[in-house]
Order: sequence, then structure tokens, then C-alpha cells
Amino acid sequence: MKELFPFYSIGHFINQPNNPTEFEITRFDEMEEPDVDDLHKHTFYEIIWIEKGKSRQVIDHVEYEISPGSLFFISPGQLHIFEEWRPVMGGSIMFTENFFLLNYLDKDKLFEISFLDNFYSHPVLRPNKSSFVEIQQTIHAIDKEKRRKDSLVSMMQALLHILLLQIQRCVDSQTEAAVSKKYLILYKKFKNLIDLNFAKNLNVSEYASKLSITQHHLNSISKEVTGRTATEVIRTRTMLEAKRLLSFTDNSISEIASQLGYFDSSYFAKMFKSEAGMSPLQFKSTISESYRRR
Repeated sequence: MKELFPFYSIGHFINQPNNPTEFEITRFDEMEEPDVDDLHKHTFYEIIWIEKGKSRQVIDHVEYEISPGSLFFISPGQLHIFEEWRPVMGGSIMFTENFFLLNYLDKDKLFEISFLDNFYSHPVLRPNKSSFVEIQQTIHAIDKEKRRKDSLVSMMQALLHILLLQIQRCVDSQTEAAVSKKYLILYKKFKNLIDLNFAKNLNVSEYASKLSITQHHLNSISKEVTGRTATEVIRTRTMLEAKRLLSFTDNSISEIASQLGYFDSSYFAKMFKSEAGMSPLQFKSTISESYRRR
């Protein structure tokens, strides 16, 4: 499927689009405003921290306000736009999957950090005051190392890992029951497969086969991590893409249904309504209007 939106690298956000850097930390009061004001996707992970002021961000049609003492997470591939910045103090840490996995051969290390994939979770975290101070101290250490003339990539990577574990601990403390790493890793693999295959309209059994587990086991994992069945998770991801296509293309309902593996447009409309609470046509003419390209 052809990409509708630009994919921006870290270089674009430091106004050096040809810079292949895989890690950057910047404070808002020091950075030059990036030449990025359209709907876009990232090729990298981003963690925004706010010390003063407020920001409003939109991810996949959902608006979030970030207030002082909070963190905001953006994952690769999410449709994103800066809606509003009021005078803020804080900053942004941007890093690629490759940077995180330096010296690691096992991608499962990345999957163990649950908040880095916020497709099914809330992207805003508000730690308690003492935890936020600890996080700020680690961010300061990363920033200090990055500014050194003799800065070491291995040191920045180690400090980044500490930061991510601190944040994960905050996430876990706000969760009623922590999900086992084994289930979390399998779920992330399931989610990655959905991202690659959602347009093929595969069923739960087919995804379970790709993961070499039973359909029952996949449903158990999905319920444990998200509170929803595997079928519901698949449908949510597919309908998210439907919302994007309805909002930012002039394709007909039947064309969009076909693009997403639904050859019965009436059934597609029924599935969309069960997910979005309105028909595809209603969605296109109301909610999507404010985000349509000018």
C-alpha cells in the first residue's frame, strides 16, 4: 500500500534532513523550530518531557494534552502532528531501534519495554514527583554526556537504557498487574505481524501459525496484555488504517474496503461502525474534516 504521509528521520527534527544520526537529545529552549508542521510519521522513537508549560499533540485522530511533570511517547509509524505548543520547558529524546539495540543481538530486549509501543496504551505518563525528578536527573546525565567532546556512544546507550527502565518502573507501578515479559514479547511480535499484514485480513489462526503457537494461546496473550481478544486487536489496527484512508484520501468506501482486504463493503462498514461508533461516511464527513489536507 502506498504511503500517504512523509516518514521523517531524526535529522529532519534538527533541520538536517541528510544527517543519518540515530540518537539526539534536545531542550526546547535551545532548539531551532523544526521545519515539520504537517501530518507525518517517525522512523524513530521519541520521548518528550515537560517541565513547564503545555503542549497538545495528536496521534491517529486522538488529541492529548501534555502538562508539566509528564512524559509523552511517540512510536515509529504513528500518524502524528504538533497541534499546539504553549511556552514550554522540557525537551525531547529521539532514538532509533538500531541505536537501542547496539551490542544486542536479540530484538526481544526492545519488546520488553512496553511503553515504547503505545499503539494499544496511553502515550502520556504522569509519574509521581520523586520519580519525575529521578527521570530528569538521568536525562540531564544523558544530555551532559552528549555535549562532551569525547562523548561515548556506549555511555549514552547505557544511560538511555537506565532511563527506559526508570520509566518502565513508573508504568508498572501504575498498572494493576504487571504483564509477564514472555507474554509481552509474544504480544509485540503479534503486533508487528499485524502491522505487516493488516491489509491481507488474516484471521487469528493464521497469525497464531506464524508465531508457532495455538489460537487459544494467542487469545490468552492478547487478553493479558490489552484486555481484548486477538480478533479485536486485529480489527482495531485495520480500522485505524481505515480512518487514515477515510481522512486523507478521496477513495470511495468500497475502494478502501478492498485495500484493507474486505471485499464486501457492507460488511466492512458494519465492522467500522462497531469500532468507531459511526459509519465510514459519517466519519469522513465529520471527525476527519478538521484533519484533511488543505
